[in-house]
Amino acid sequence: MAFSSTPLLFLLFMISMVIPAFSKSNNKNNNLSIDYYKKTCPDFGRIVREQIQEKQSKQPTTAAGTLRLFLHDCMVEGCDGSVLVASNSFNKAERDADINLSLPGDAFDVVARIKTMLELSCPNVVSCSDILAEATRDLVVMQGGPFYTVPLGRKDGLVSKVESVEGNLPRSNMTMDQILKLFAAKGFSAKEMVALMGAHTIGFAHCTEFKDRIYKYSKTTPTDPEINPKYAEALKSMCANDTNGTMSAFNDVLTPNKFDNMYYKNLPRGLAALASDHALIKDSRTKGFAELYAANQTAFFDDFARAMEKLSVLHVKTGNAGEVRRRCDSFNDLMT
Repeated sequence: MAFSSTPLLFLLFMISMVIPAFSKSNNKNNNLSIDYYKKTCPDFGRIVREQIQEKQSKQPTTAAGTLRLFLHDCMVEGCDGSVLVASNSFNKAERDADINLSLPGDAFDVVARIKTMLELSCPNVVSCSDILAEATRDLVVMQGGPFYTVPLGRKDGLVSKVESVEGNLPRSNMTMDQILKLFAAKGFSAKEMVALMGAHTIGFAHCTEFKDRIYKYSKTTPTDPEINPKYAEALKSMCANDTNGTMSAFNDVLTPNKFDNMYYKNLPRGLAALASDHALIKDSRTKGFAELYAANQTAFFDDFARAMEKLSVLHVKTGNAGEVRRRCDSFNDLMT
């Protein structure tokens, strides 16, 4: 699948417009700045864009995987690249939590590729957490999504523990009460949560996350009657071959590789595999926002961009609170 040049040109144009506006001011809350690498690694943006374009053209699910990886990183310990760290004999890291085992290898790979190229260009300068944040934004744009600013200067976290994950990431079987409380604890409103759920427009879910809805919904009704019948049969057919838990379905079955508002349009049609997605149009606290985004893509894009900007600076580490890892999968003190 070849890239159209239009998204890349748009991305370059937006970056050229944003940098002058922010170049003289740091993020007031987190000591970050848009042009953090202007002098120390001037090719940072170009290298990120080149690597994600090459990777996405070969593996079209890279964008969805990287977006999910970013969300899973920021919701646990903040946006500090802690999800990238591999476990060793002394420490079981975040990425080995059961909810993270399905994170796509292509997402980890694109970050590692970018890091390798940056280490050749400007060694020991760019953090893995900044790479993940920038690559996520650029991939969203390349899939047709909104541009949003990514302040830079994050340091990579010094802790990654598997026990930190539980309770910090939404699960498909959570009630809406549980999901709203989880996001509220991190400072996000119901509206922001619904906007962030729109990331599913290019995402996918594994059979293990929705099999109860198609096989074991209740004692009298094995399949959730609110799932579109034809869609339910298609999911059953696919998941019947899922012998090792790796089979997955697109969250947006109609435009899976395009970042748009079709995800929200599909919800009242019964075209949501995940119970947590379908719940957005069932709960009075979220239904109005889901309906707004289904009717108005611009509103969705604007709110998603603001929510992602807010998420991208959640509990970031700066200064001596972190480090610039030489390898994204290992703390520096393990490499000395």
